[in-house]
Amino acid sequence: MSQESDLTARIARLFVYPVKSCAGIEVQDALLTETGFDLDRAWMVVDHLGEFVTQRQLPRMALVRPQLKFNEVILRAPGMLALHLAVDTVEEPVRVRVWDDEVAAYDMGPIAAQWFSDFLGQRVRLVRFDPEHRRLSSMDWTGGAEALNQFSDAYPLLVASTASLDLLNAKLAAKGRQPVGMERFRPNIVIEGVEAHDEDRIGLLRIATGDGPIVLRPVKPCARCPIPNVDPATAQVDPVVSDTLQAYRRSERMKGAVTFAMNAIVVEGVDRTLRVGQAATATYSFG
Repeated sequence: MSQESDLTARIARLFVYPVKSCAGIEVQDALLTETGFDLDRAWMVVDHLGEFVTQRQLPRMALVRPQLKFNEVILRAPGMLALHLAVDTVEEPVRVRVWDDEVAAYDMGPIAAQWFSDFLGQRVRLVRFDPEHRRLSSMDWTGGAEALNQFSDAYPLLVASTASLDLLNAKLAAKGRQPVGMERFRPNIVIEGVEAHDEDRIGLLRIATGDGPIVLRPVKPCARCPIPNVDPATAQVDPVVSDTLQAYRRSERMKGAVTFAMNAIVVEGVDRTLRVGQAATATYSFG
């Protein structure tokens, strides 16, 4: 029989990832939309067939660093001039694929395509998600709730905790390895004040804002691919992170996959703003 308990936490860090699988931007506040944070995974790199590409195939994507400035996103990468993308400008409509979903998008034109192709060393294009398209998260995990997302892997938000990373880094230190940063796990929201992997057991996460509450529901453990092995500063790949997680983070719920952080959906609070330092409360169950 489960026993419910309240816990208190604090928003420690917030991240937005404008271009899927490129570097994120750490922010002090983030506007919540139906699909997650505003401009999160709004753009994506695709190959000549329209299939999405990520750091799994092209680790150098980690070196593409975006900046949000007024009404544009500025992309920088080693050895490249800055690429400026107007937030409100797209070119012709296209169909692209992200995992098993074929979705409507807009091509961002030849200049963006050439910039990414030159830096990544293969022919690719940049596309923008069509906001009129409704891409749903898996209702098997949302309990039937219609949770929208753009080009994220499958859910609007990813929630992690500082304690979970601290535990991993303690295990890395025991192996004589250097600590790793939270950036490798690409969360949107990082909470502090909870025990390691408490985020796995949260029922609802409530954040008080000046405009009213934001309520999020973690719905599915995030099964980790090799991307956490990519050093975001150098794009060098070292399997030590995955190897270490394998020893203690295999999930029965996920058929033995290694998990770290929780995918979450928006229950309440669209058009409200999360800020670093805001207090959060949660109810979670012990099995």
